[in-house]
Amino acid sequence: MFIKSGILLAGAASLLVLIACSSKDAPQSAAPAKEPVAATVNGAPISERMVAMMLKQRTDLGRPASAESRNAFIDNLAMQLIITQAAVSKGLDKVPDVSDKLDLSRQSILIEAFVQDYLKNNPVSDDMLNAAYEKVKAQASGTEYKARHILVDNEAEAKDIIARLNKNPKAFEALAKEKSKDRGSKGNGGDLGWFDPRGMVPEFGAAVAQLTKGKITEVPVKTQFGYHVILLEDTRPQQVQPLEQIKPALTQQVQQQNLKKIFDEMKAKAKIEIVQAPAPAPAPASAPAPTQAPASAPAPTQAPASAPAPTQAPASAPAPTQAPASAPDAKPAEPAKK
Repeated sequence: MFIKSGILLAGAASLLVLIACSSKDAPQSAAPAKEPVAATVNGAPISERMVAMMLKQRTDLGRPASAESRNAFIDNLAMQLIITQAAVSKGLDKVPDVSDKLDLSRQSILIEAFVQDYLKNNPVSDDMLNAAYEKVKAQASGTEYKARHILVDNEAEAKDIIARLNKNPKAFEALAKEKSKDRGSKGNGGDLGWFDPRGMVPEFGAAVAQLTKGKITEVPVKTQFGYHVILLEDTRPQQVQPLEQIKPALTQQVQQQNLKKIFDEMKAKAKIEIVQAPAPAPAPASAPAPTQAPASAPAPTQAPASAPAPTQAPASAPAPTQAPASAPDAKPAEPAKK
């Protein structure tokens, strides 16, 4: 029985690529003595290194790496190797579609290895981070808003909430907890924290920007999510979080920029020749018209039976079975955090 585990599948994919890409005629001898072997299958080795790698992936996910789990990995790897050997012996690795998939899998593994090697040998320096942080600060502009909202399904309910708040503005938090369908903010009394209105849906952002501090929208604000009642609590010039708070995200951003730069350089140096797709074969020529009318056939001894009426009219193009699916309902947009 196969273990249903992402760890096993990842290891199995590597195993299948490495085994199936090899020649079916290659001798399957045991691994050299320097390479510890966990098991052999028809002479082909399962390395101890592969088993250890899979056990480490298991422990990284917080699962214990016991002797039982090690044996289970070996048993499953052995079964997979048996099936792989059978597939290679049948020449399935040479089937064009299978061969193409193996090539793509191999490329994917090598690309990941290249990226990890590059990141290891080209760490993001403090100078790079500081330069990126200064760019973030230079791009920060405008006003941030601190607001609360109550989201409901229909306009009548939103108008009723506004009427109740006009009588008692302090009831906003309680009404948000009771009425709002925005699960992300209702528990906090509709609090959205500080946000840039440009990061919200346009109707919501525009309504907030027009509010005066401490005021509530006079009419419900309609968006794709429903009807909003908004309370603006405060405003301030847009601020940038301290470098230490955004360092992980900023480091990842710089890494992506560095990788894109090296990939662009590699592509610029490569010789890429795109071959045009072959032209479609011409349609066969129609039969030539006769040069003269054929001699009339002798009159039949009896009238031929009339041709049967067609059983049905030719089918017209089928109507589509259904309209295209609309986009799924989305949750209210998260405020953009800088």
